[in-house]
Amino acid sequence: MAESTNLQQDCQWARETLEKCKAEMAKRIVGQENIINSIFTALITDGHILLEGVPGLAKTLAIKTFAEISGLEFKRIQFTPDLLPADVLGTLLYNQAKGEFSVRKGPVFTNILLADEINRSPAKVQSALLEAMAERQITIGDETHKLPVPFVVLATQNPIEQEGTYNLPEAELDRFLLKTKVPYPMPSEEVQIVKAGGNPENIKVTKQLSASDIERLRSIAQQIVCDDKIIEYIVSIVSITRQEISGAQKTNDFLHYITFGASPRASIAMCKSAKVHALFKGRTFVLPEDVKEVAKDVLRHRLVLSYEAGADGVTSDEIIDKLISFVPVP
Repeated sequence: MAESTNLQQDCQWARETLEKCKAEMAKRIVGQENIINSIFTALITDGHILLEGVPGLAKTLAIKTFAEISGLEFKRIQFTPDLLPADVLGTLLYNQAKGEFSVRKGPVFTNILLADEINRSPAKVQSALLEAMAERQITIGDETHKLPVPFVVLATQNPIEQEGTYNLPEAELDRFLLKTKVPYPMPSEEVQIVKAGGNPENIKVTKQLSASDIERLRSIAQQIVCDDKIIEYIVSIVSITRQEISGAQKTNDFLHYITFGASPRASIAMCKSAKVHALFKGRTFVLPEDVKEVAKDVLRHRLVLSYEAGADGVTSDEIIDKLISFVPVP
């Protein structure tokens, strides 16, 4: 009973702390609650996030503001077609006087890495991040270097401009905990944005988190209870995307739109994200509603759609909606 009470108190503290952080971000960011929730989900779960939206929707501003209130070290890489892996990771420099090589560490050595317009660089640069995102380390020459803790990649991409862009490799997409779509603001929100004068970066924000706060938030999230029935529900949603699963034929009216389904990494990501969503609500346990809320962000970049999906104009979000409606709620 005491442990349950302590967890409830911890969850209440977490909710109040996160609400303060969101309120501080709201000084600059109007609306876009889903983006802010996704960014904090990535921080708490030690994951990475891909933000997709047209230019001018405050994606970069949201990430920079988050870095300021978190008090973490922040670096930005503008991805371009001529970017090289060494520009991201670092390289070996030869010291002629000493006759030896030394490591020049790249911008990846930070807590929060903004990979701006990540789809503007070729695969060799994007894949340079794989080791960093998956193992929190990079290899330069014959030496492996650990990255700072925490290490979170917050990437952005523009979905409407295809010239000079490259599709992200599936292996890299799967490393992103979430892919969040950034919508246009509501008219009432846009009125507030215009009234602000278009210079939100001039608005001062203050640090709201310490290193110990971040560690405590992560610890609390791990203690959120996810019942076995909820885990089975999560696995059912993910596994039904794979056509070889028994019973998938019942949903073949939309499964033929999926060429490759989601891996077990998606199930893990959905469970972690659902726990944080419960934490946002101040709860000590996960409900099916938490799973439904995070399902699209977790799955939309992990489903490889068929040619028929493109021809029929079917999106991954529509398929995920059908998956959720098909799987029985515990």
